[in-house]
Amino acid sequence: MQGQTKAFTQLAAKELRKTMTDAERRLWHRLRGEQLEVKFRRQHPFENYVLDFVCLEQRLVIEVDGSQHVGNHHDEKRTEKLNLAGFTVLRFWNNEVLNETDAVVQAIWNALNPSPPQPSP
Repeated sequence: MQGQTKAFTQLAAKELRKTMTDAERRLWHRLRGEQLEVKFRRQHPFENYVLDFVCLEQRLVIEVDGSQHVGNHHDEKRTEKLNLAGFTVLRFWNNEVLNETDAVVQAIWNALNPSPPQPSP
């Protein structure tokens, strides 16, 4: 991932790590230290973006969105660009992370460990 970020984005990521939202802090508590058997990075710079959480090994991006993201077409373009770069993007609302943490973590686990296809009868 080196060489793919801009200096401004790297500085923004560093600052965002210091000012995480309550929802981001709660989710980070459940993702850090390879608790899901993979390494996640928080507030990781990628091109002109700062990804809330990313597992580079599995190419999985987790975004935690607040009300400012309602109807935000920028998020759709960002997701498309990340998909083109080979990432899968999961988005959760702040209130989901805060009120349904276990379900959010289960959804992330499922994305990391997809079920094998079942044989047809």
